[in-house]
Amino acid sequence: MSSVESSVFRFLKDLQKNNEREWFTANKAKYTAAHEEIISFADDLLLEMKKHDDIETVSGKKSLFRIYRDVRFSKDKSPYKNHFSGSFKRGSKWLRGGYYFHIEPGKIFVGGGFFSPSKEDLQRVREEIVEDDAPMRQILNDKQFKKHFGELQGEQLKTAPKGFDKEHPAIDLIRYKQFYFISEFSEEEAQSKDFAKKVSDRFALLRPYFNYMSDVLTTDANGLSIV
Repeated sequence: MSSVESSVFRFLKDLQKNNEREWFTANKAKYTAAHEEIISFADDLLLEMKKHDDIETVSGKKSLFRIYRDVRFSKDKSPYKNHFSGSFKRGSKWLRGGYYFHIEPGKIFVGGGFFSPSKEDLQRVREEIVEDDAPMRQILNDKQFKKHFGELQGEQLKTAPKGFDKEHPAIDLIRYKQFYFISEFSEEEAQSKDFAKKVSDRFALLRPYFNYMSDVLTTDANGLSIV
């Protein structure tokens, strides 16, 4: 089904209050049912996504992240995540960027972009912005894009990166270490029958940004292919 059923939110709300192994084990059937609902939603979303992008991810189930937390290096020892989430990988070395969805009571959002770019990719993007920041500005200022995704997200340096002019007119973009966007939905929207399509349509708004970044990250400063 294309919606996220109310039973999924009920399970997650209960989990938030009882995030311990004993409770989870006793309620494993509820988890399994909620998990199957999310798989169904992710399958529908994947079908919608394939209408407008080349997606490598083979199934909704394969897109999902595990609910079990890695607590080895965390002060928070809660064994389970209080949400369901997943991601879709684009289909070739020419298509850069990725899509993410997050389902949590009171915190439903989708996102996309470059959360952990490599040192080489970060350098290449910054160099491109130095040469011409107009294409990026045009994407960021598009009315529909700005309406749904707002401002560019990501960690920033306090000053200019090494080797870059701190007085450059585009230093506000050059300082970024991550380049991603987030768009939110309500629980009511998530439970609507066409939610998968709504999410897919929202993801489609990222395509001009992904196209730009793909062009930059698959070519050198002279426009020659590096892949």
